[in-house]
Amino acid sequence: MIVIISSKSYAQDINVNKTGNYDSKAFKMLSLHEQVLHDTIKNDSKKSTFVMKKSPLKAVLYSAILPGLGQFYNGSYWKVPVIAILSGYFGYEIIRNNNKFIDYRDLYAQSQSDSIPEGDLRLKQYREFYRNQRDNFYLYSGIFYLINLVDAYVDAHMFDFDVSDKVKFSLKPANGMKVNFNLNF
Repeated sequence: MIVIISSKSYAQDINVNKTGNYDSKAFKMLSLHEQVLHDTIKNDSKKSTFVMKKSPLKAVLYSAILPGLGQFYNGSYWKVPVIAILSGYFGYEIIRNNNKFIDYRDLYAQSQSDSIPEGDLRLKQYREFYRNQRDNFYLYSGIFYLINLVDAYVDAHMFDFDVSDKVKFSLKPANGMKVNFNLNF
């Protein structure tokens, strides 16, 4: 940062010929950093813009509406049954533990009487156990829902990522005595 601030700027004094080359006298006065900067700016016009094929926002919204739908949108079809099975399992466990909690809550309430105000403590332990299990499965299903959303988002971002095993190596002669070296993964 200090080098950039303290360096002299001759950028306004550089003239570009009709051929697109810099005036050699002014160009020699530039520092190496400024020469690279001008060269980089010159080549930026040739770059093409990347457009994603899948929208991450759309994938997240689909998964938010129905878990697994974002993965289906992204083309990760094998994840849809996994998400459906796990969602079904968590839902089943929530309902089962809630029903057991209600049963033991009612049994514990019936076990309380004037002679035994604290009731059957074993029934109270079962009631608390199933309440904790139900609450834990609510937490697990919430975490799973968030993981589903994150997976849909990341999957949409990585949709265009090339994971092929093709490695390309080429040497191409360029203008004059320069040689371009390309290594594509």
